[in-house]
Amino acid sequence: MKIFISSLIGGMEPIRAAAKAAVLSLGHEPVMAEDFPSQVASPQVACLSGIRQSALVVLILGERYGVPQGSGLSATHQEYEEAKTTRPVIAFVQEGISPEPQQADLLREVQGWDGGRFRGPGFRSAEELRDLITRAIHHHEIATAARPLDEAEMLRNAIARLPVEDRGYQRMEYVLHFSIMPGPTQPLLRPSAIEDGTLRQDLMQAALFGANAIFDTGSGTKAALRGEALTLEQEHAGVILEPAGAVLLALPLPRPTGSFGGVIEEDVAEVLDKALRYTTWLWDRIDPTERLTHAAPVVSLSGSGHMLWRTRDEHARTGNSISYPMLDRTPGPISLTPPVRPRAALRYDAADLITDFVTLMRRAYKGSR
Repeated sequence: MKIFISSLIGGMEPIRAAAKAAVLSLGHEPVMAEDFPSQVASPQVACLSGIRQSALVVLILGERYGVPQGSGLSATHQEYEEAKTTRPVIAFVQEGISPEPQQADLLREVQGWDGGRFRGPGFRSAEELRDLITRAIHHHEIATAARPLDEAEMLRNAIARLPVEDRGYQRMEYVLHFSIMPGPTQPLLRPSAIEDGTLRQDLMQAALFGANAIFDTGSGTKAALRGEALTLEQEHAGVILEPAGAVLLALPLPRPTGSFGGVIEEDVAEVLDKALRYTTWLWDRIDPTERLTHAAPVVSLSGSGHMLWRTRDEHARTGNSISYPMLDRTPGPISLTPPVRPRAALRYDAADLITDFVTLMRRAYKGSR
């Protein structure tokens, strides 16, 4: 596979040579800025194109930030921003350095992607870095060896788990369905693990009382095995966890004041935030070593047929009046572009994911009339 090596070039030649040697030692193809032929496109455009052609990015950070480009970011920082939401990134930070102020900010940002998936160990020498990169790439290969990442299949499977039709949520009850499919597809929970009472108790405890709670503590909750899946159920809420890590959440939206038969945009965002937080916690619980590296999230709304969409300000101004037509059809599932994201994005890019989902849902439920 192609592996992009991102770092400053000047002053880091031995470091980059060590990274290149590590990639070559495993039979892969290093993609490096200094190897690009002269072309009309700017060097930075060529580098960003190189990232898009690569399956993995190795990011190496020392004490220097580099010269800011037109965007205000250094070339390395731009490469990181391009890669982190679309490609697996393994970052290595040089130890024993005094980073420049902008570099210190970048280091804090990169080191936030912790948990072992996106941050490799620190290094002090080129030789040590070569060994660390070799080991990290090997671990990445093991993690993805069970089955190559098939983004189209992940999206299809996530959509297939959403309810096909309204499951009886009437009387102006609206439910947000959040389906997320992990990748690469591989066995994760053995039958004995999915039946484990401790797992069931932990999921229920977190759903009711945890920092990422999604259930109403005043409603009855039932846990059961349905086929191979573990389910938690309330009247209009639920969790389904499958052995391979697929998750489906059903979370009711708050009912607006008055007789307005619709949903409030800010309520959708808040419930979606809960869904992302709970799913992130759940995956950390069942897969602490992060064998699951990617996620395909999709959402849909179900309820009665009188679907209207307003912001809180619009609802405060118009009250129960209807200022725009009802949809004559229910929009389909909402997915992102690209549909598959690195797992760490669920935690560290949650705000952006929520904004994108809400924007797309607003277009579907309010804009397509």
